[in-house]
Amino acid sequence: METTRSSRVGTQPAEAQTPAPQDPPQSPDAAAPPVPAARRAAEGYLRADFPWYGLDGAFTGPRWLMQVAAGADGSVEHGSTGHGDEPSARGEIATGEKERFAVVVTVASNPLRRTADGTGVLEATSVSSAAWLAGSGLLAYSWPGQMDHSLRDDWLDQQTEAAWELADDLAGPDWSTLSLPVDGEPTPFHYRESEFGWVLAGSTGSGVHLGAYGRGMSAYGLGFSVIGDLAAYE
Repeated sequence: METTRSSRVGTQPAEAQTPAPQDPPQSPDAAAPPVPAARRAAEGYLRADFPWYGLDGAFTGPRWLMQVAAGADGSVEHGSTGHGDEPSARGEIATGEKERFAVVVTVASNPLRRTADGTGVLEATSVSSAAWLAGSGLLAYSWPGQMDHSLRDDWLDQQTEAAWELADDLAGPDWSTLSLPVDGEPTPFHYRESEFGWVLAGSTGSGVHLGAYGRGMSAYGLGFSVIGDLAAYE
């Protein structure tokens, strides 16, 4: 995928009503960390014209809403749902405390996206969009041990750029292929692991791309399905 910074899908804004920025911020949590505790109301999710995905019924742990992001025209472009422990930026990597979570990112399959000023168009969303959002999302909850707080912004800048480069090269050696069920059907995903956790991305037959990231929960045993009732996440 040949693209530029301006064609990336924006990270989640602080409020669902605010259009997502077309350029990613200097770090995934520059505007406001995607803190699950500040749960967004379901109305933002209900405005979407595409189905939301989460872990399937085999997962019996806690579920929680995170946030949605809108495009320049106000339409919902993507959003995330959480499963397991609500992670913190200074989680297992820095403190040694075990966190077990998986976040599912649903990205609308959008062949035409307008720039913020309405004068141009951006590249269509793709599996790489889902991989980028998942990779940058994992970084928001990662903090290497022994790192001073003042250095984290620089670290995030470097790692966020690396996450984009990886998402732009899904056929590269850093990714492997993993088959997981989506609505009961085996579906191929691009998958990679790092010291911070795992990231995967793929597409569904229902017009959306899926990304996911997590730590402390094995990706190999996961399955995804359309969320039938958002109340399960409130």
